[in-house]
Amino acid sequence: MKKSVAILFAFIISQFHAQQGAYYQQSAKYKMDIDVNAEKFTYQGNQTLEYTNNSPDELNVVYFHLYWNAFKPNSMMDQRVAGQGKNGDSRLQKDGISRLASIPKDQEGAQNIHWIKQNGKTLKFEVQETIMKVYLAEPIKPNSTTTFTLDWDAVIPQQIRRSGRNNREGVDMTMTQWYPKIAEYDYDGWATFDYIGREFHAPFSDFDVTIKINKDYVVGAGGILENPTEVKGYDTNAKIKADKNKATWRWTAKNMLDFAWSADRDYIVKSFDVPQGPKVFLVYQNNDKTKVWEQAQPYVTKYFQLMNSHFGKYMYPTYAFIQGGDGGMEYGMCTMILGEAKDIQGLMGLMAHEGAHSWYQQMLATNESMRPWMDEGFTSYAENYVMYQLFPEDLPNPFAHSLDAYRNFIKKGIEEPAVWLGDHHDNGTAYTYASYVKGELYLVQLGYIMGEQNLAETLKQYYDQWSMKHPSDRDFLHIAQKVSGMDLKWFQNYWINTTKTIDYGIKDVKYEAKSTTITLVNNGQVPMPIDFSVMTTDKKIVNYQIPMNMTHTWKEKDAYGEFKTMPYWPWTQKEYSITIPYTKSQLSALGIDFSQRMADVNMENNFVEVK
Repeated sequence: MKKSVAILFAFIISQFHAQQGAYYQQSAKYKMDIDVNAEKFTYQGNQTLEYTNNSPDELNVVYFHLYWNAFKPNSMMDQRVAGQGKNGDSRLQKDGISRLASIPKDQEGAQNIHWIKQNGKTLKFEVQETIMKVYLAEPIKPNSTTTFTLDWDAVIPQQIRRSGRNNREGVDMTMTQWYPKIAEYDYDGWATFDYIGREFHAPFSDFDVTIKINKDYVVGAGGILENPTEVKGYDTNAKIKADKNKATWRWTAKNMLDFAWSADRDYIVKSFDVPQGPKVFLVYQNNDKTKVWEQAQPYVTKYFQLMNSHFGKYMYPTYAFIQGGDGGMEYGMCTMILGEAKDIQGLMGLMAHEGAHSWYQQMLATNESMRPWMDEGFTSYAENYVMYQLFPEDLPNPFAHSLDAYRNFIKKGIEEPAVWLGDHHDNGTAYTYASYVKGELYLVQLGYIMGEQNLAETLKQYYDQWSMKHPSDRDFLHIAQKVSGMDLKWFQNYWINTTKTIDYGIKDVKYEAKSTTITLVNNGQVPMPIDFSVMTTDKKIVNYQIPMNMTHTWKEKDAYGEFKTMPYWPWTQKEYSITIPYTKSQLSALGIDFSQRMADVNMENNFVEVK
């Protein structure tokens, strides 16, 4: 009896560990038929969804996102904006008053579900704001597929945030977050965050979308246009097929998170091929305010080549930059961006950021509602890395502007931890710095700690191991530690989970007959290894690395020059002295972090000019 219990217990434990360690991801196939009434800004929709449960769990309910239900007075989004007042997103409020509160009744967003069926059986469902909970007629067992059919109609909302009609540049329809979308299910359960204004999460899916719309419209979308000779804008020899004054557009896409499209009568379409890269489409209104788009092709071409080389190859066949939305927002194989840029650098900055989301949101599909710093931050890092090469500046590194912005922001005293959920930041500016800036500087600091070559290898291996999957910060950190051989958990905890800051300084310099002794001090709360350098009077740079003991393995190389490694600095120790074999007459300057990568909040005491 005892032996049987022991065997059973061992089996249960083994199964528990197997489930803990096994990675899985759900998949879906959408087929949608959409009939648009362009005059009334409404549409009728029909959807067939094949959903495959690759998890080890039996599912008794499923959830769908109905994002457009947010765009009406007294919605949760409206309540949140009203509560934040002037601290909220400037696109959602004016003078602290929510713009959602004054949406006219006929322009309120709506996704009205008529019915939903599972394998032909009508299902009970309940709409909870922007989430629809569906009770299944039969459980979806592990490793099985079920088919949902839905019928619905929708009102395209007034353009307030990302989606909607008549954006501020005159684009008729920005069709994003526009269809009932099944929620992601993973080890953390269903990703059912209400839509309050921030980010999204979804399973990788295939799409087959048919759109009927007035024949005078041009449609831009993320995907493959299957009938370019039958619609306006994509083929000079096209013969538009119209039925009751409507053309039919057929789009397909495979293995991406979302399908988005936009429509306008004034769009033109330009396309070109990136060598070893995607076919790029530029879809924008042809007017005096968008002339800068004509300069984009060589910059976009080089952009994709740089991204492919450093961050991993773009996997999809096409990519579209589409004028629409309220700023810039990424979707599968496309982005919606405002198009009336003043110059090519401004336009490319927006394109570079949104395009980089194809890596750090689409192909490396983290849950951006839970970890926006991995989505926006890694994307901002890639953006600045590439923009530094497209538009060179006289700066110590590509991230100097972000570091300066962070230092200035810290002085305001309103920082919030990056670990917070995206929609749950209390201050819009604090969200921006927690997600975009601190997420970017997370990688910049890792490059400083373990060396730029190791960071580049980490990013490459992260792509190789996790592209087309749903990685977490734990997965990324595992690779960074393996590549560098360092313990880096301490850094992630300080940088992401707290608002503590880095502040090192030079406390004292003593010049001796044959040497110089420098005393460094840690005035901050985040311990770091220190790169210390001197410039001699003959303009030679000599670098020293002072490891911090918690990494346990020291940096061996860095792109910013060779260095000599000194004894480590325990993180509990306030001060540290270093003696160098140079006299005062031999020194021109000395200081902490000549590369200016460390996010030290007080740079004034980091350098000494020797006189």
